[in-house]
Amino acid sequence: MRVENAMVLAAGLGTRLRPLTDRMPKPLVPVGGQPMIDYVLDAIAAAGIRTVAINVHHHADQMEAYLAGRTDLDILISDERAQLMNNGGGLAKGLKLLPPGLVLVMNADLFWVGEPDGVPSNLQRLMAEFDPSRMDMLMLCARPERVVCHAGKMDFRLHPDGRLTRYQAGDPDPVVYSGAFVMHTDFLADAPETAFNLNLTFDKAIARQRLFAIELAGHWLTVGSPQELEQAEAFLASRSVPA
Repeated sequence: MRVENAMVLAAGLGTRLRPLTDRMPKPLVPVGGQPMIDYVLDAIAAAGIRTVAINVHHHADQMEAYLAGRTDLDILISDERAQLMNNGGGLAKGLKLLPPGLVLVMNADLFWVGEPDGVPSNLQRLMAEFDPSRMDMLMLCARPERVVCHAGKMDFRLHPDGRLTRYQAGDPDPVVYSGAFVMHTDFLADAPETAFNLNLTFDKAIARQRLFAIELAGHWLTVGSPQELEQAEAFLASRSVPA
């Protein structure tokens, strides 16, 4: 079954990135000369997906106006102006705009650069390797050496068979969730219609031993604070300098 639709989580407040996010939504904060969300939407379009649901809340009018300019994608707006649904509730609500089936889910403020040329992209591999017979979710995860400007802890342990469990101090093979996964919409069929955190869904898949991952190619960036924004800009600038 082919993945034909995507959901991008873009409604967060971005409080750690203030004062920039006092006047604009975090996904529109420029990094390396373009808004963060464009890295995500460019990757989705390059992977062959055309229909994308995107949730909005913080500076929603700005988000809608900007997204209207993406004529390469059929964008459906999941409006959370009235109530912010957290990432889990936002996903469950946004999926109602899409037909049932496989879906690619991405964060609007986590992205990667430096994928090798001439081979399938991270998203193409992710979509091709999802196996609903043994997986609830297939995540894209980054090894620590592939992570730029991320001060948080490791998220998961990647087992030799590709299965994920929560990382515990001292575990081998730690990885960071890179902001993209594939799932079937049925997995959230019983989700509440209230705000909830997506980590509850991850833990559900772990309990069923059905949360899996592939490794990211390239370097993964998260820009959650002004300091991380500076680090990201410096990293991207260093890549653009001729050898």
